[in-house]
This record gives sequence, C-alpha cells and structure tokens, in this order.
Amino acid sequence: MSKGCAEHDRSVDRPFARLYVPGTMTISLSRARLVALLERAKSKRIAVIGDAMLDVYLVGDVERISPEAPVPVVRVRERKHALGGAANVAQNVAAIGATCDLVAAVGGDTEGHILRSMMVGSGLLDESLTTVARCTTRKTRIMARAQQLVRVDEEDDDDLLGSEADAVLASGSRAIALADAVILEDYNKGLLTPSLIQAAMQKALERALPIVVDPKHRNFFAYRGATVFKPKRRELQSALGEWVDLDHTDALPEAVTRLGIEYLLLTLGENGMLLCG
Repeated sequence: MSKGCAEHDRSVDRPFARLYVPGTMTISLSRARLVALLERAKSKRIAVIGDAMLDVYLVGDVERISPEAPVPVVRVRERKHALGGAANVAQNVAAIGATCDLVAAVGGDTEGHILRSMMVGSGLLDESLTTVARCTTRKTRIMARAQQLVRVDEEDDDDLLGSEADAVLASGSRAIALADAVILEDYNKGLLTPSLIQAAMQKALERALPIVVDPKHRNFFAYRGATVFKPKRRELQSALGEWVDLDHTDALPEAVTRLGIEYLLLTLGENGMLLCG
C-alpha cells in the first residue's frame, strides 16, 4: 500500500476511507472491500492483551439536594454492568465473529467473577485471565436524566510483579502462539509492564503477526515495530512534547519515524481519525 494519510469518511454514498498521498494520488477503501475484510475476520483468532475493567452504571432520578452538602441525591433505579477497557475491545472483536483470547488480570472479588461471567456470555475465551491479589478495576458512573453526574474509580494501578507478572506473561505467550493478530490495550493499570510489552512484541514479531496498539503515556515509546499505533491526538502531543500540526504534511510521518511503527492511526474525537504511514 502506498504511504500517506487516510481520513475517515462517514458518508454513506462515498468510499469508507481515502488514503491521501500529498501531491500524488488518492486510494479509496470501498464498503464492499470493508465487508469482505470483516468476513475474513471470522476465521481469525485474535489475542487481546491489556487492562480489563468492569464498568458499573447506577441509573436513577434526582429529586432533591442533600442536606449534608450541596450535591444532588440520586435515587438509584437500575444497576447495569458492562465490559470495559481491554475486555470491551475483546467483546467487539468477538462481535465480528473472530475467536478472541483475552489476556488480562482480575481480582478474586465479586467484580472479577462478574467480569469473567460476562466474558463467557459474550463468547470470549477466559482461559488466559489471571486472578491476582488486588481489586478488579471498576469504574462506577452515576447517571440521572441521561447525564453522568460523577464517576468513581476503584483500582490498583501499580505494575504487576513477581509470580503474578510471570503468570500473565505465560498466558500472553500461549495466546500469541495461537493468534493471527495481537492487540495491546494499555490503560496504565499495571498489566502492560515494560518487560511484558517487550516479550509480547518480540513473540508477535517473530511470527510476523500484525500488532495493533492502543497506548497510554507511561510506555508510549515501548511499542517499536507495531503495525498500527492508535493514540489520541492529545496523547501524541503529550508524548512528543509538541503541537501536532495536521495541516503540515511532514508532521505525522515524522512521528511515525520517531515511534518506529508502520502506521499511525490518530483519533480526532468528533473529527474522525487520520491514518498515516
């Protein structure tokens, strides 16, 4: 494929994406091609390695202000759970029909049991989950009138060490050995340590597997050799220590070179995304 920058196109009547090569040509990805790629995905096995979370939603009504402090009192009517972090990515992989092996760590708590049960219910393999001596990462969102009032995070984001790290590494090695592609989902919650990243990248590169990385700031430059590297614009700017000028044709290719990756997929919020390589 020619190198350049591709901009996401959400129009129904236009190609799904266009690859813009400054000063030369435009290459389009049609919807028919996209459908064909999704069909091929159904025969693939994907290893997702990263920080799994349990998302909790407390949904209710606000009818008064607390007499204890000037905050709303939410009367909870419904409690919902959803897979979050790497577990959500794995769920999406399974939703397109691929076999997905999630390598992650959960606690031996109620939240860990709920997460594992939801994974199995979503058609995910749970054989690569490691139970560790810490709480399962949980993000609780309190909602009222279709608005989020507050989010409460319960987590331990220290790096996994010792036997727990060894167990995750062993699971990751087994998953990569059977995989057709690898996804590394880093939320800075302690699972993707520098040693695990290095080992996973090495094993995937030895097998010439596609490697997709969703990075965070802590280990941003640890993924040299990745096929697709998908940061947010703010994360890329923070890591590079400079403003990313999307109108400057050399800005993103220079970032690709500094990161040592094949393609940079930059997410731009409501403005879509940009692919450069």
